[in-house]
Amino acid sequence: MTASDWHSTPITAAMLRGWIELEQTPSGILPHRLPAWVRAQCADEQLAMVEQQPSGVRLCVRTAATVIELEALPMKRVYVGMPPRPDGIYDLTIDGIVAGQGSIAGGKVLRIDLAQWSADARLAAAMEPGEPGRLRFTDLPDGNKTVEIWLPHDEMTELVALHSNAPVEPAPPSEQRLWLHHGSSISHGSNATHPTGIWPAVAASRAGVDLLNLGLGGGALLDPFLARTIRDQSADLISLKLGINIVNMDLMRLRALGPAVHGFLDTIRDGHPTTPLLIVSPILCPIHEHTPGPCAPDFADGQLMFRATGSESDVASGKLTLSVIRDALQAIVAQRREADPNLHHLDGRHLYGKADHDQHPLPDRLHPDTATHRLIGERFAAVAFGAEGPFGGPISSGHG
Repeated sequence: MTASDWHSTPITAAMLRGWIELEQTPSGILPHRLPAWVRAQCADEQLAMVEQQPSGVRLCVRTAATVIELEALPMKRVYVGMPPRPDGIYDLTIDGIVAGQGSIAGGKVLRIDLAQWSADARLAAAMEPGEPGRLRFTDLPDGNKTVEIWLPHDEMTELVALHSNAPVEPAPPSEQRLWLHHGSSISHGSNATHPTGIWPAVAASRAGVDLLNLGLGGGALLDPFLARTIRDQSADLISLKLGINIVNMDLMRLRALGPAVHGFLDTIRDGHPTTPLLIVSPILCPIHEHTPGPCAPDFADGQLMFRATGSESDVASGKLTLSVIRDALQAIVAQRREADPNLHHLDGRHLYGKADHDQHPLPDRLHPDTATHRLIGERFAAVAFGAEGPFGGPISSGHG
């Protein structure tokens, strides 16, 4: 290949999907999944970190190239005293089928000391600088095709350029329905190993919809700014997976839960008065089924696990558990459906329940593995997007 055969193309907004705002940095473009006014308003360092992790964000281009290189600057997380985390995975898909995977070594490093975890979401962390790297995908098929590169769902990525042996251009705008999903770290993708393997991506592929994933690790807390963000986004379908973060942060009591959920829904309905809206309660999580939070890291046997630190006796005084929240969400939806027939409810245990836990236990007691993400995504597609589901329509034979 000669120099004249090689094309370098700066990455632009028109090439990207699944983001809310883009920030120009000294190195390139940083996708954000929350707007700048939220980032300025919120002092939660955990939320600031996870909204920059591009879960569901992907490059989407048309090209005849058989070799494509992505130039980007990743940010690695290192947890003090724990084994190194694997590098984030980039998935390349062609016409929806995974055709390549890889990582970019090096980059920035964020060192986090979980032993100093703060209940008010301050991270004991330090940032080390780094340089951009490149990831090469080879042996792509000849001819024009739609190529998507899904960014690592749990590794911040500043995008610089695409380098290829044929021109690339933004793919035409999607004609699929846009599904906006908001949830916690499980919706974000913990602990799936690659970005098209997180359950919202699996469900979106199966259902043939365009995904905007506002799954935010530790960030599904009924914050008013999240409701306003969802209100202001275009969306054909909306789902909210609520409950687990409220428990494991020990954020509120039963008295506050109902008004907070109603207020969250009222704000969303200000912008989406008739959009199909599905409320999903928590999947099974034994440590919090009947035991309140807060949740704390547990380093037994040198592995990061989680445990509930509350007491079942605290439920009588209004502390929340998953079982309490499921009952409350079901009652709220039933009440509101009298005036809002486009509001729906799904018990999360239909996606992952006791029998599933017996066969596929949560490896860290809180998050599913990749195989269980696929199970959850496939079930959600069947239940929510099936002909009789709240989002209706046929399910495609997509690939995650």
